[in-house]
Amino acid sequence: MVLRVGVIGGGQLARMMVPAAVELGLDIRVLAEGPGMSAAIAATAEGDYHDAATVLAFARDVDVVTFDHEHVPQDVLRALVEAGVAVRPGPEPLAVAQDKILMRTRLTELGLPVPDWAAVHDADELRAFIADHGGRAVVKTPRGGYDGKGVRVVSDPADVDDWFIAVAEAGGGQALLVEELVPFTRELAQSVARRPSGEVVAWPLVETVQRDGVCAEVVAPAPDSAGRLADLAESIAVRIAEELGVTGVLAVELFQTDDERILINELAMRPHNTGHWSIDASTTSQFEQHLRAVLDLPLGATGTTAPWSVMVNVLGGPADGDLAGRYPAALSAFPEAKYHFYGKAPRPGRKIGHVTVSGDDVDDVVYRARAAAAHFDD
Repeated sequence: MVLRVGVIGGGQLARMMVPAAVELGLDIRVLAEGPGMSAAIAATAEGDYHDAATVLAFARDVDVVTFDHEHVPQDVLRALVEAGVAVRPGPEPLAVAQDKILMRTRLTELGLPVPDWAAVHDADELRAFIADHGGRAVVKTPRGGYDGKGVRVVSDPADVDDWFIAVAEAGGGQALLVEELVPFTRELAQSVARRPSGEVVAWPLVETVQRDGVCAEVVAPAPDSAGRLADLAESIAVRIAEELGVTGVLAVELFQTDDERILINELAMRPHNTGHWSIDASTTSQFEQHLRAVLDLPLGATGTTAPWSVMVNVLGGPADGDLAGRYPAALSAFPEAKYHFYGKAPRPGRKIGHVTVSGDDVDDVVYRARAAAAHFDD
């Protein structure tokens, strides 16, 4: 018998599940949003994931459904569950990933460390929060934001007038999320994986570097994190996975503050950019682990294969020509680097691929990873 995994969404995360599925002998099927998606190589269907009939038809012949993103509507997820489809992660945990206000509410209820926050419905409520938090704050749209989209640092409610208008037009008592502007020294990320029967494993804590709201680099493991810091980050992520009932990979993005606290920034219930280093530098990549987890198979070891590994995103790509034209120089100059491209056309700010380099000296590894990626980014 061949196990069959259906992935909703045709982006690069689905694409990177394909090699792991092939190695495990799985039948992987992808519901892509349209032609030319990153995961076109495994797309067995095209259609709108907002349409329950389309998604149910896709799910009919698979053993489990999982996701390239968290945007499948709750009514569609419920329809899958009611039809007897194994949906992993399920509707309840995904609801927390889909709505940042619900996320903050649940994490606060669990007593986990988060920035001071509030749900604000109008300019007066936001003005009061800003005044109570040093004159600046971070405002987020509760749904749909990613890679810096839907996030603004504000000092005046007028900075998000357009968002308040959209909230008022939507009705239903909707709100914006406002948070304190955290005085952090660096950003970290902790990935874990959990299977339905309860087994949980964790990768090493990593340090991330963001540019313009987009993850640019990841250093694994995070420098100066062994001991209390790593233990605390792992315990936070494991507790979230267990309390929310997450199945598959969970990535927890964290702030390390200037007074040595850790605060939870965001959650992703799927493989995540901050875990791409694991493809080449962990015993078990996040993509293989995600497939194991959603199929409720024993999870793999998560140790590193080198003292240091650095992943650098290729953002934008060549201004002239194509990626293939850059291969000879890059592969010749850095033959030890591992190159991953997503089948995307270059565009300013777009993640079109990443490069990973491993080695014994962190400064040297950072330099070589950046230099290798620079061959593809003008």
